[in-house]
Amino acid sequence: MTASPRPGFIPPAGMIGVERLGSEKAAKMVNGYTSQKDDHLLRLRRIEGQVRGIAKMVEEDKYCIDILTQVSAASRALQSFALGLLDEHMAHCLVEAARAGGEEEETKLKEASDAIARLVRS
Repeated sequence: MTASPRPGFIPPAGMIGVERLGSEKAAKMVNGYTSQKDDHLLRLRRIEGQVRGIAKMVEEDKYCIDILTQVSAASRALQSFALGLLDEHMAHCLVEAARAGGEEEETKLKEASDAIARLVRS
């Protein structure tokens, strides 16, 4: 496991290593998006295709406004994906943390709050 990127940083569930949680708990850990993983990957591949299409438009010297329109559409698609993932995180990870209570609950709430702040700023 790599060192924390900043002091006091607590990695999200997907980054927590077995050595931190213990092998039993880590083996049971499931991310909130796991049941929709294939759908998410398909959606991300579509967004990736949009971005490749934008690069092709630039290569072909398309009109600036047309390119900007496609950039806006790709940005909205990523934002929509992020909001859906956040919703799943709150419905799964935050609910589990609330049940556990204590430090885990506080940590997950802080992570969610920070993630929301990043989304709002972007």
